[in-house]
Amino acid sequence: MKKRFHKPFRPEALFVILICVGLLFSCSETEPEKKYKIGFSQCTGADIWRKAMLESMQQELSFHPGTELVYRDARDNSDLQVRQIQELLDENIDILIVSPNEAQPLTPIIEYSFNKGIPVVFIDRKTASSLYTSFVGADNFEIGKMAGDYIANLIKDSCNVVEIIGLPGSTPAIERERGFAEGIKSKPHIKIKAQIYGNWLKQHAVEELTKIKDQLRPNDLVFAHNDRMALGAYEVYNKLGMAKQARFIGVDGSFGPGGGIQFVSDSILFATMLYPTGGQEAIQTAFKILSREPFNKENRLQTLVIDRSNVRLMKLQTDKITSQQKDIEKQQTILAEQKRLYNDQRLLLYIVIGALLLVVVLGSIAVYAFRNNERKNKTLALQNQEILKQKNQLIEMTAAAKEATDAKFNFFTKISHEFKTPLTLILGPLEEALTSPKLHFTVKNNLHLVQKNVMRLLRLINQLMDFRKIEHGKIKLRASENDLVHFVSEIAEAFNEIAGKKHISFNVNSKYREIKAWFDTNMLDKVIFNLLSNAFKFTNEHGSIYINIDKSADEVWATIEVEDSGVGMSPDAVEHAFDLFYQGHETTFKGSGLGLNLSKELIDIHKGMITLKSEKWKGTTFKIFLRLGNLHIGKDEMAENTASPSTSYADLKIYSTDIELPSPEKALSEETTPKEHSILLVEDNADLRKFVKSRLSNLFEILEADKGTTGLNLAFETVPDLIICDIVLPSPHGLEITEKLKTDVRTSHIPIILLTAKGDIEQQIEGMKLMADAFIVKPFNLQYLEETVKSLLRNRSLLREHYTSELPSETKAFSAKKIDRKFINEFTALVENNISNENFSVEDICREIGIPRVQLYRKLKALLGYNVNDYILNVRLQKAKYLLLNDSCTISEIAFKVGFSSQAYFSTVFKAKCAVTPTEFKEKAKNRNGVK
Repeated sequence: MKKRFHKPFRPEALFVILICVGLLFSCSETEPEKKYKIGFSQCTGADIWRKAMLESMQQELSFHPGTELVYRDARDNSDLQVRQIQELLDENIDILIVSPNEAQPLTPIIEYSFNKGIPVVFIDRKTASSLYTSFVGADNFEIGKMAGDYIANLIKDSCNVVEIIGLPGSTPAIERERGFAEGIKSKPHIKIKAQIYGNWLKQHAVEELTKIKDQLRPNDLVFAHNDRMALGAYEVYNKLGMAKQARFIGVDGSFGPGGGIQFVSDSILFATMLYPTGGQEAIQTAFKILSREPFNKENRLQTLVIDRSNVRLMKLQTDKITSQQKDIEKQQTILAEQKRLYNDQRLLLYIVIGALLLVVVLGSIAVYAFRNNERKNKTLALQNQEILKQKNQLIEMTAAAKEATDAKFNFFTKISHEFKTPLTLILGPLEEALTSPKLHFTVKNNLHLVQKNVMRLLRLINQLMDFRKIEHGKIKLRASENDLVHFVSEIAEAFNEIAGKKHISFNVNSKYREIKAWFDTNMLDKVIFNLLSNAFKFTNEHGSIYINIDKSADEVWATIEVEDSGVGMSPDAVEHAFDLFYQGHETTFKGSGLGLNLSKELIDIHKGMITLKSEKWKGTTFKIFLRLGNLHIGKDEMAENTASPSTSYADLKIYSTDIELPSPEKALSEETTPKEHSILLVEDNADLRKFVKSRLSNLFEILEADKGTTGLNLAFETVPDLIICDIVLPSPHGLEITEKLKTDVRTSHIPIILLTAKGDIEQQIEGMKLMADAFIVKPFNLQYLEETVKSLLRNRSLLREHYTSELPSETKAFSAKKIDRKFINEFTALVENNISNENFSVEDICREIGIPRVQLYRKLKALLGYNVNDYILNVRLQKAKYLLLNDSCTISEIAFKVGFSSQAYFSTVFKAKCAVTPTEFKEKAKNRNGVK
């Protein structure tokens, strides 16, 4: 017997089944009726006539569901109609239906539409061009003649006729006038005694008739080219008391209230000539054109006379048509609802069938998964126990969170106090050592650097402790009455020496000899010291700093204004200046982000205000407002004794450390031996930059940059052998610099070492993604930094040897002199910038660099071991390899990008140099990547 092997259920069968069901459902769908967009521009006719035309179109469109009618009404304005037709064309309509106002103004836009391939159907009248697809309308000449014949048969005695003509120059008006004249030509007893132009408008007709009212007689017969003007004539005659005997005949015969048929029925008009709207026939013709069915270019509509003999029958027919149209609309609504119900039921059927299939599939999967679930139950039980354990731990951690937070703040306060003791023990011996005359200037400079940063740390600790006290409400106001002018002046005197060193104009100005105010001297001096420290820090040499002390106009406030001519702030920096831990990015001076926030908190404790005005490169002004008097101060906030203000040495050193000019150093001996490698050091902290340079300058040529933009410019300009860059820099920051340098072909080969004060792994991962070569976390060991630099340069040298091993050894080294390095940088940049120029030649290089052809060949051969043409060819091929590996362009496009005039020549040269064709090279690279 043969053994039967039962294959386990494959969940992929689910997708096959669902695809089959989807195909079955899609086959059952009926092809939807093609939908069109029809543009209709209407301009002339009475409102009721326009409405009748639009309704007749919509009645016909009800038999073509889904077709969109885009309607525009220009209201007898030809210029507006031209613009509206252009709007319709911009909406990508399939066919244009137009009822023109005037022939000549609309001719250009109609010809443009026709030539664009859009069929044009005229209703009622045409333009001056023969470029149209079809015309639908009554014969205006026949209508005029029918009116003339009717009057001729009606009137047997002599009769005077007043004819009200439509718009001068319009085709219907001209044709109706000619037809009417033809109709009464054989009846000499009928005479036209007056002709006026009513411009198709009732009001205009009234105005023109009023002008000739002296010529009007009770037995006149008025023939108007439309019912509106006929109604206007009736109103004029009625006003003159002649309406009962006069007879009025119009043209249009519109249905409904306010239409010509209603006027005849109400005995206002004696008769009206039915002028069909043509809306229904226009839609029928449009669909014949769109469906490519046979159609007539000229479609003349039939007309008839409506008078008192047949008006009742016409009204009955009109009402019946209207009733039938409403029934049709109701049936369409019912059909739409039935279709919606059918679609819902079909969708429900699909869902039921899909659900049944899904139940079958899921049932199979459940059977298959049951055994796996049994094996996983034990694992899940263990995981549940672990989750419960973690849940309990989280509850315990949450319960201990408040206690931990309090402990953290207590520890923070204690440790801040503990920091002060070792700082004092460092600062004391340090200041004593600095007084020794036997110190070498290098050691003395290093000790000054240590002193400066100890003071920074001490200031930061003091600010943190004050901030901690304010945060927990443990700092209280101890205000006393003091002379504000004397207090601020004494603090300002401490900065006179610094102002002199930086050649800054520094003055305290006040029109008052003294201003008595209540304030806490220990708090306010911290605010003044901080503002002056910032002013001196951000004001360049030969600038100005002024302190203005004054009172407000209402003498409610005492004001202290610190104004400088420094670098100023951007609007964003001004907005966030008082935010906690905010540090601006516009300058190389960095702080802790505590000073201004702490100053604001201390002024707020005084129930005062501090404001800031600043403009980039135009200076900054801080203004402090302190209330005069002591009504705003509680009794428990008043000090018993008036404190004598004094400026301590510690305060001065703490706040002035960052702004002291460096002491002059002895000039280092000039380096006579050129360095083999150059390093670009991008660091915004001048002390750290100077410290690192002092260690590395013996081995390498050091280039310095204090911000990101300067570093980028130096990197592109000098192309150093290695870059050391801090991450936190004034924009752009270190990661942005790394990305720009590593993605630029001029600098992508340069190793980059990133320095960071943050040791988080996420930032290091981001740096590595941007192809940084090493990360060193501050504080770092200088020997480790030096060895990292040496290692990267050594590895880069080995890599270069590996990729240039096929070249002669003399081509791999060139002079390290600056002039030769500058020449090579300019030459390579020129070649890179013109790599896609197939006409780029040696003469172009000589002209740009400014040396003769012979000298160029000799110099390049001496420095690189290449002649010019070989070098350009190699650069083009290297660029082509890069594009083949990293670009989706075709071989032909790459050939033109790297300066070859044809793909065939490019392929020949590429194969000669690389032993494979470009296509083979690309395929091999894809295969290698696939294997990897």
